[in-house]
Amino acid sequence: MDAANRYLAQEYKPSFNVEFMQPPPEEGSAFVPWIGANLDDILCQQEERTVNADNCVSVDGYKLQIPPNKYRCHYVRVRVIVHRYRDGSLAIFHGPRKLADYDKQGKLMEVKTKKAT
Repeated sequence: MDAANRYLAQEYKPSFNVEFMQPPPEEGSAFVPWIGANLDDILCQQEERTVNADNCVSVDGYKLQIPPNKYRCHYVRVRVIVHRYRDGSLAIFHGPRKLADYDKQGKLMEVKTKKAT
């Protein structure tokens, strides 16, 4: 096995690279920075739930109360998506809109506002 690995590294790979390697068509890197959606909201566990008559969603024995907002007076019988993040925190989404954030124990957290840059 050692002889085969030595042959691949010393003989085969250099001759293969000489025959098939092509120079890049452009200068610079082909990698670009991610400028899309928040990756934490993509790389998390997502579950669809229906909001109960008390404007709450049940998750793992916790009742997550959806706070009032300017878009709707309530979300009763609306289908929402609950996101469970790697740190154990939760969030409720209705379409692309985040309705609320909760800590590991299901306690409502303050809404995080983005700073203008």
